[in-house]
Amino acid sequence: MRILVTGAAGKVGTLLRPRLAREGRIVRLSDVVPLEAGPGEEVVIADLADADAVAAAMKGVDAVIHLGGQSREHPWADIVRANMDGTYVLMEAARQEGVGHVVLMGSHHAAGFHTRPADGSELPDYAFPRPDTLYGVSKVVMEALGSLYHDRFGMNVTVVRLGTCNEGSADTRGLSTWISPDDCARLMEAALTTTGYHVVWGVSDNTRRWWSLEEAKAIGYESLDDSEAHAGPILAEQGEPDLTEPLHHRAGGVFTLNELGGRW
Repeated sequence: MRILVTGAAGKVGTLLRPRLAREGRIVRLSDVVPLEAGPGEEVVIADLADADAVAAAMKGVDAVIHLGGQSREHPWADIVRANMDGTYVLMEAARQEGVGHVVLMGSHHAAGFHTRPADGSELPDYAFPRPDTLYGVSKVVMEALGSLYHDRFGMNVTVVRLGTCNEGSADTRGLSTWISPDDCARLMEAALTTTGYHVVWGVSDNTRRWWSLEEAKAIGYESLDDSEAHAGPILAEQGEPDLTEPLHHRAGGVFTLNELGGRW
């Protein structure tokens, strides 16, 4: 089996890379910057907006994990080129190559203005898009393209509304939104084998979690990590979070604030 991983040089790609290694699997790493292939790996250089380069990178591929694109708020033209055009080019290359499974790394910023349910329930997996930035809008487009390519062409697509993927939670917000690299890899493995179209929250089964894991569990994801293991030192330094503040009350946290980047 050959898996294409776009954006392989980024933070999440770097964390996932060793965790995707399997006997009998080839991981084809793609980015716009050079990478050195290790055992069981291939490297291709491809700009997501370059249809010919992406088509070449897609040759002989069985599945795709799409991590590439612009990962933060940027001017509209940059967001469109990297995230919207780039995802379309990728999906079209996958369709033409007959790729069966695509995992699209979306973002919680596609639903950033959703708030903690007042009744204490969890924010649903398919919560209607409420993007908090232009970046969030591009992730809504990604979800729509995934839906289109499933419904029209029968491609199996899972969109992951990723939370905060780091080796450990760095702050009190992350105690709710964190996904461990190991859990992220487990979620990728589940998404690579499920059928249909799915939107799932990319989060570990944290004690303080308020995003649903119902759909992720339905496709076979089992979280084995909990940010509470890191809570002691964080709470000692930062104190218990005020869950009424936007940072903790809104899915998008600080990205929902008008001061973000001075853009608004």
